[in-house]
Amino acid sequence: MASYSSRVRSDIARWRQAGLIDAATADLLARDVEANERKSLSFGTILAMLAALLFGAAILIFVAANWDAVPRLARVASLFAVILGGYVGGAVLKTRDHAAIGEALWIVAAAAFGGSIALIGQMYHLSGDEASVLVTWGAATALAAVALRSNPLTVAAVGIADGWLFLKGFDYFTRTAFPHAFVIMAVVLFAVSFWTRSQPARHLIILSLLFYLVLLAMHQATLPVAIPLVIVSIVLFAAGVLAPEPVDRILQLDGYLPLHALLGFLTGLAVIQFELADQSTYDSGFTIASVIALAGIVGAIVLAGRESRGLRWLAYLGFAFELAMIYVVTLQSMLDTAGFFLAAAVLLGILAIVIIRVEKRIRGPATGGATA
Repeated sequence: MASYSSRVRSDIARWRQAGLIDAATADLLARDVEANERKSLSFGTILAMLAALLFGAAILIFVAANWDAVPRLARVASLFAVILGGYVGGAVLKTRDHAAIGEALWIVAAAAFGGSIALIGQMYHLSGDEASVLVTWGAATALAAVALRSNPLTVAAVGIADGWLFLKGFDYFTRTAFPHAFVIMAVVLFAVSFWTRSQPARHLIILSLLFYLVLLAMHQATLPVAIPLVIVSIVLFAAGVLAPEPVDRILQLDGYLPLHALLGFLTGLAVIQFELADQSTYDSGFTIASVIALAGIVGAIVLAGRESRGLRWLAYLGFAFELAMIYVVTLQSMLDTAGFFLAAAVLLGILAIVIIRVEKRIRGPATGGATA
């Protein structure tokens, strides 16, 4: 989806060309949009973050390799020195207009804190497991993100929470309880992302919630999880398409809500189809789910595909996935597969003809009026 600032710039140019505003007003509006636009991460900033992660890993590995040779007090002091130096040094650099390096130092400090938990726990033989370490590490990183109002630290906190979800979700050997607490983590971090102005964190949280729902469907009830996911995704897609500006003012996703909603829709239907695949020979549930999926993909392209290249590509991938799944499931009956594809082709062809005719009628009067 095109960003809000891009759409406003396009509107300003159109208003200027149509004579609705003069050149001075157009220039003022363009400057105001540029001044209030949320800047994305530059390539240099990304490299600085990667360098920070590598530097933090190097420090922790070096300390771990020489752990036994260093006195206990020196070990603890060195770890806290790295943490304190990273946070304080990053803050100083931020105030001196070196934002990228400052944020990178904060990432180093956050990484050092996580390593310190493990090393100190090993040194004093403290009880606990990897999941508990991740919870403590993630909470500390989130607090640092709030205190420093840091976008990268917020993303890092979400990533740590995702690591905890992965460990708990696939912890089959110990048979621990399902990590429902991740929903609370996601809500808290989503709220934190507004304070820290971290739009990437919000996108990552939404994708993480989809992963959580897939795990929940795998571990517990499939259809009671997947069907509400499909319904909620349809509602969110409609909200993102029919009322984009009010919805984006609330969620601040830069117009990408329909893309996330389409992904949720396809994910939910894929889970349903996997559940009903074995019953496809004597039950029409799989066929109905496939029809809904194909219709939803076409509807998404028609309603929002023009504004979003990413949504179109996701729809195309979803369409290819649906065709592959239908073929694999109905492979035992080539006649059923051919019949389904024929019916889908006829329906899509009729829909394409209707859409083309409607678009021509919509464009016709406007073109004629402009010519006259």
